[in-house]
Amino acid sequence: MICQDGIIIENCIHHFSFIFSMNLNKPTMKNFYYLAVIFFTPLFISAQGTQPMNLPKDATVDVSIADAKSGNMLNHEIVIFRSKINNREYQGLSDSAGKFALRLPAGDKYEIFILGFNDSTSYNVLDIPALKGNQFYKNPFKVDIQFEAPKSFVLDNCTFESGKATLKPEAYGVLDDLVEYLKRKEDERIEIGGHTDNVGKAEANMILSTNRANTVRAYLLTKGIDPDRLYSKGYGMTVPIAENDDEEGRQMNRRTEVKIIE
Repeated sequence: MICQDGIIIENCIHHFSFIFSMNLNKPTMKNFYYLAVIFFTPLFISAQGTQPMNLPKDATVDVSIADAKSGNMLNHEIVIFRSKINNREYQGLSDSAGKFALRLPAGDKYEIFILGFNDSTSYNVLDIPALKGNQFYKNPFKVDIQFEAPKSFVLDNCTFESGKATLKPEAYGVLDDLVEYLKRKEDERIEIGGHTDNVGKAEANMILSTNRANTVRAYLLTKGIDPDRLYSKGYGMTVPIAENDDEEGRQMNRRTEVKIIE
């Protein structure tokens, strides 16, 4: 215990580093998230004196997020901290420098999520120890994240009428989610890929997949997405992700897939 300028230092700095690699999609999709999270736990200190003081019982958390491969800072990424005690969620949006700060109540553990398209996956837990009496955290906790998101994802439930490029009613929900994603990730360009199973002639399937991809693109345009950010392409039956031997495999192959364009 060290006394400095009337303040008692009661804890030391700890450094933790965790690295994860996990497959978030179906086995055939072969898309991965890679994440390294580094925690810096700050000092907590006690102000001397016998009278209660109006001291904060929460902690500042400084978050930075960078691409795991290039090291470039990532903007417009949503990071969520979920309380283990009451499931309350706190979130921040990274700025142009890939950073943001928020305050979290002490005496709790928080699951860390990075929000992807239409999903979020838990990566690690940040522990903010409880404070007693006149203790408070002098410096912020630091969470440095290195992150590589999948470069493609399937639009689940983006379904069409059989043999047509007409969207079914249940497709609009996931397309609206894609609109919100593109508005948040305003610097991303995407390719919308249409895919079919192997039933029917190859030429007809190529035309059908192209028309379906164009339908999705047209819907996004009606929602105000810049046309220069949207490309559509039909692949027909040429890029299966499962065997076409049964209905389950054929259903997986009939899909609309989004690729992030570098």
